Amino acid sequence: MQQPTTYADYQQLMAQIEILLQKATVGGGFVALNPDEATELAQLSELAEAYEDSIPLMPIKVPQSIPEMIEFKMYERKMKQREMAQLLEVPATRLSEILRGKRRVNLAMAKTLRTKLKIDADFILEHA
Repeated sequence: MQQPTTYADYQQLMAQIEILLQKATVGGGFVALNPDEATELAQLSELAEAYEDSIPLMPIKVPQSIPEMIEFKMYERKMKQREMAQLLEVPATRLSEILRGKRRVNLAMAKTLRTKLKIDADFILEHA
């Protein structure tokens, strides 16, 4: 059998896997499968896994602004806004204003974003 290329092929593959798994479950474990069935189950499982790995789980939203990028970095680091302000060495109110679009990033903040958060300088220049 070859790797499924459509969702319908994948469903058919999963049905074959389910039959073998049911046989193993009813029989008290994988020892209930004969060697050919065990080999087939392993091969089918690898094909299913390859198909699943080829499908993106969800569209990845690329940050389109400096506030979005800062929020993304906060998410990556599991940081709260106050903690991010401390890391960036700015008052929490200033960071809040930047995140809400009420304040633009100045040169000093741009440098800090680049060094502390490793945000690409080109991204900062394009979105500042």
